[in-house]
Order: sequence, then C-alpha cells, then structure tokens
Amino acid sequence: MSSGLNKDQIKGAAKDIGGKIQEEAGKLVGSKEQQAKGLENQLEGKVQQKVGDLKAAVKNATKS
Repeated sequence: MSSGLNKDQIKGAAKDIGGKIQEEAGKLVGSKEQQAKGLENQLEGKVQQKVGDLKAAVKNATKS
C-alpha cells in the first residue's frame, strides 16, 4: 500500500519542517546563525520536494 509520495517528497518535507523549527529556535535564543541554517534547510527541503514532484510526474506520465 503506497501513500503516493516518493522518498524525495517525504524527506524534503521533513527537512523543510525541521528548518522551520530550527529557524524559530534561533529566533528564540537570538542566534542569527541558527536562523540562517534553518532557512537554508527549508530551501534544501523545498528543492528536494520539487525533485520528488518531478520524479512523480515523470513516473505518472510514463504509465499512460
């Protein structure tokens, strides 16, 4: 039974959420470095999600 999401979509979403948490934690403790790392992780997560989206689109297109 498949959820319909591939590993890149799942890992990307997790990295994005982790980055948001890291950014907020950085704000709470006043660490610009942690905020920046959190933003970087969010960006990496979004890119990985898009890669997963493209893989899913290609897979779906080849099924037709």
